[in-house]
Amino acid sequence: MRDLTLLTDLYQLTMMYGYSKNSQLNKTAVFDVFYRGVGNNYAVACGLEQVIEYIENLRFSKEDLDYLRSLKLFDEDFMQLLADFKFSGDIYAVPEGTVIFPQEPILTVKARLFEAQLIETAILCILNHQTLIATKAAKIVYAAKGGAVAEFGLRRAQGPDAGIYGARAAIIAGCASTSNVLAGKLFDVPVSGTHAHSWVMSFDSELDAFRAYARMYPDSCLLLVDTYNTLTSGVPNAITVFKELREAGHKPLGIRLDSGDLAYLSREARAMLDEAGFPDVKIFASGDIDENVLMSLDSQNAKIDCWGIGTKLITSQDCPSLGGVYKLAAIEKEGVMVPKLKMSDTPAKITNPGLKKIVRIFDKNTGKAIADLIALKDENFEGLDKIEIFHPDFTWKRKVVTNFYVKDLNVDIVKDGKVVYKRPTVKEIAAYHKECYSQFWNEYKRLLNPHIYKVDLSEKLYNLKHKLLNEYSE
Repeated sequence: MRDLTLLTDLYQLTMMYGYSKNSQLNKTAVFDVFYRGVGNNYAVACGLEQVIEYIENLRFSKEDLDYLRSLKLFDEDFMQLLADFKFSGDIYAVPEGTVIFPQEPILTVKARLFEAQLIETAILCILNHQTLIATKAAKIVYAAKGGAVAEFGLRRAQGPDAGIYGARAAIIAGCASTSNVLAGKLFDVPVSGTHAHSWVMSFDSELDAFRAYARMYPDSCLLLVDTYNTLTSGVPNAITVFKELREAGHKPLGIRLDSGDLAYLSREARAMLDEAGFPDVKIFASGDIDENVLMSLDSQNAKIDCWGIGTKLITSQDCPSLGGVYKLAAIEKEGVMVPKLKMSDTPAKITNPGLKKIVRIFDKNTGKAIADLIALKDENFEGLDKIEIFHPDFTWKRKVVTNFYVKDLNVDIVKDGKVVYKRPTVKEIAAYHKECYSQFWNEYKRLLNPHIYKVDLSEKLYNLKHKLLNEYSE
């Protein structure tokens, strides 16, 4: 694990310095991480494992301290505080793979203000990126309607870390494999890939190239057929090689289309393969695909079984930023935690005060999610026969829920500076995500005009928020 201690904004350090000079060094504070929803009606929480690794390795080295001294911004008393720095607070969060919604606290930090301030930037950097890519991948996998999706955006990712951890996030959100060999090794996830156009072009003929590849991988032969002419050259040559494989006792895997009119070419290729006696040969497709292209191809009756998706997934091209934030929710005053709220002329930027949790309400008959409540952490909803929920802005929109059960989504991650969370593997997280995703009706997951899932405030939190709003407005 790399030392990421200085992966922070300078103003975090200047604020820490200020806290040390203004008797705020040991005050306890609570910060929430959440996103405001721009571009995403839901998101898939991701990146918690890397946050834990960051916290575990958080310490200022001699080289770090020497560099900070060179800035001539801090005195030696502060340097000693940094030399002794170790995170000693609490963190709780939703597990990776959880479907989350705007304003919900994905992760909460309760620690000395001095400690909690430092870790803001790195936590946001990690969670914002992986949650963004996991969310994009979830939408693509949903649009693929059961067709396997392979992530292979490494060459288009914005740097090695984006490629590695973007692949991790994509697998968690449902992608079947990645082309990224390092990600495969690091996270023990499936890798996939065959050959490029350069392979075909390096031989005297396309048929020679296909035969050479088939000799190497006779039981997993997948041929890229659009180097020259898909229907007059690529597919016929692939069929010739597939027949030779079958005669030798092997079963060909498929063909890949990487350009052109994928709907038309896949229909024609399917007909040619079926006529030649290869109805089980799969058609793979790639080439600037995303969930919108997938929907369009489905409406055109494209005959594509599996997908390779790179650029638009690994960069989340249509929504390049999650917009997650880290906001103060409470601070200690004379030994008591005092709820805090950020005011704003932009209503969406007004925060929710206090130490909170997410409660998900499920229908007992279907097991499907009905609504979420953002509630204060000490509230208990177990054993209730009914619960009334209401829109946090349009409070006349109310619903009485019966025949339900509830689940607290947040789990303890760090207590008193020690990791208490049993970290699942990437494969286990992906399985959890699949289960979580299935708990929502398709109306909430559809890509065009999705139904808005109810995320309300508990009555107790609502009253606290409006009490503070009224106090701050006086």
